[in-house]
Amino acid sequence: MLLRRALIIFAVIFAWVLPVLGQIISRDDSIARFDADSLRRAFDSGPYFSFYKDNYFIVGTSLGYKPTAYNSNVKFQISIQQKLTKSTLPWNTYIYLFYTQKCFWDVFRNSMPMTDLNFNPGIGVAKPFFSTVTGRYVGKAFLVLEHESNGRDGEASRSWNKISFGGNIYVDKNLMVSAKFWIPIVDGGYNRDILRYSGIYQMSVDYMTDNRRFGASLLLVKRKDWNPFNFNTQLDIKFRIFPKDNQYLFLQYYNGYGEGLLAYKEFHSQIRVGICLSPTFFGEY
Repeated sequence: MLLRRALIIFAVIFAWVLPVLGQIISRDDSIARFDADSLRRAFDSGPYFSFYKDNYFIVGTSLGYKPTAYNSNVKFQISIQQKLTKSTLPWNTYIYLFYTQKCFWDVFRNSMPMTDLNFNPGIGVAKPFFSTVTGRYVGKAFLVLEHESNGRDGEASRSWNKISFGGNIYVDKNLMVSAKFWIPIVDGGYNRDILRYSGIYQMSVDYMTDNRRFGASLLLVKRKDWNPFNFNTQLDIKFRIFPKDNQYLFLQYYNGYGEGLLAYKEFHSQIRVGICLSPTFFGEY
C-alpha cells in the first residue's frame, strides 16, 4: 500500500509538475558566472520576485524503523521573496519581503491528512558586499523581523517571533558559509520552551560545483542547553536534472527536534527524496 501510493506521487510529479516548470523556470547560466557585472545586475536590476529558500516536494520515512503509514510522509516547502528596493538605501542596503510555507502531509494514512502547516512571513534589510579589489560579490549581512506559526488554536497552537541577524560569506564561487542568530519573542502559550528544541542560532555550509549540476548543504541549529554538541542537523544533496533548467533531484536528511512546529518536542530522524527548485545562487535557511 505504501509503495503504491509513493509510486503514484512520483508519477504525478514527474509527468506533470516537471515539464510545466521546465517551460516557465529556466536557469540562465550566464547569470551564475559570479563576475561583478552579473551580480550587480542581479541585485539592482532584478528579478525583484524570486525564490528565497529551496522549494521542494519530498517523500520518505524514519531511519532505523520499518516504514509504516505513521512514520512515513510527504514534506514540501514553498518559499519566495520580493525585493522592495534597489541597493541604493543608506549604506547601500535594500529591503525585501519573504514568505515560506512548510507542510507535512501524511499521504499514507486514511484520508491523507495534512498534519502540520508552518507559516513563516517576514521583512528584512540586507547589505551586499563586493570586493574592493576585484568587484566580486563576497556576501551579505541582514537584519530580519520574522513570524512563525501553524495557524492552529487551543493546545495545538504554536507561535513565535524572531528578530534575526546574520550573514553569509562566499569563500569562493563554489562554497558559502552562513550564520544566523535571533532574539526570540515567544508569544505562543503552548510553546514557551521552544528554544530548547528549535534552537537559538544556526550555521550552515553550502557547496556547488562549477557547472551548477551538483550541490550539498549542511545546516546545524544549536538547541538551548549547556551541551555544546546538541544540534538539530539537516543535510541536503541535490543534482540538477537538465543542464538548462532549475530542477534538481533532491535528498534531505533531518536529525533532531523542531522539524515542524506542531511536534517540535518530538525527535525525528527522517530521510526523504523528491524534487527541488532552487534560487539562482545559494538559498537561505
